[in-house]
Amino acid sequence: MRKNEKGQMVAPATCKMTTNAFKNNNGTSVYWLGGGGAMINSHGTIILIDPVLEGFDMPLLIDMPVQPQEIPKVDAVLLTHSDSDHYSRATCKSLKWVCKEYHTTQYVASLLKEECSIDGIGHDIGEHIQVADVDIELTPADHAWQRMFEEYNYRVWEDGECCGFYLRTNEVTIWCVGDSKLMECQLHMDPPDVILFDFSDDFAHIGLENSYKLANTYPNAKLVLIHWGTVDAPDNKPFNGNPQNVFDNVVNPERVILLAPGQEYKIK
Repeated sequence: MRKNEKGQMVAPATCKMTTNAFKNNNGTSVYWLGGGGAMINSHGTIILIDPVLEGFDMPLLIDMPVQPQEIPKVDAVLLTHSDSDHYSRATCKSLKWVCKEYHTTQYVASLLKEECSIDGIGHDIGEHIQVADVDIELTPADHAWQRMFEEYNYRVWEDGECCGFYLRTNEVTIWCVGDSKLMECQLHMDPPDVILFDFSDDFAHIGLENSYKLANTYPNAKLVLIHWGTVDAPDNKPFNGNPQNVFDNVVNPERVILLAPGQEYKIK
């Protein structure tokens, strides 16, 4: 782990993803795409969660591990919410030719149709999606930060417009919590094998102390660190987590998985 001259923790050097990452790997693997994004490859079923691979509106500290035009196939794109560091209009448009399905909340599906001419499938919290052999459940998330700022009150920000995703493959369970304050229901999930773990110390995210609480509620879950070391924004807390805090404050710290963007973590 390293800091740059601005004092930001910076992700390890990017591992360029090749076509092999999209083939049947005889198991389930997780790839961090940088920021809040990830790819799941379950026996060749390719699921992208919040891919932001081009067109981001802030300067970056990393190189992208893959470009949309280099991706040979996508079985589903999952979008947790409408913030631009999770919902990339440019990436979604570029993937239209190789992506079979887009799944998200009802609100974000309406944006996909309006802004990208994509017939995304909107779902309610608790609904299940089947993508090949992977069952995907929308889980609750509390991330309506817009309610706190008058300039964003041009619409009513409803509950259920943000979500997480709980994936059940034939072998393992993977939970992408999504950007969210800690919710009581999040402490009573079926214990996942892997958590895509946001530890942003921010009022609209989980906050450090609550991230430890969540992690220690599921002491055997592997913690794949996301949402850190990617964006050149030294004064913006959501992008400035320090992984050492996680290592120092969770039980069984050997389960913390610190990946470079594009690096494979094969779940055993």
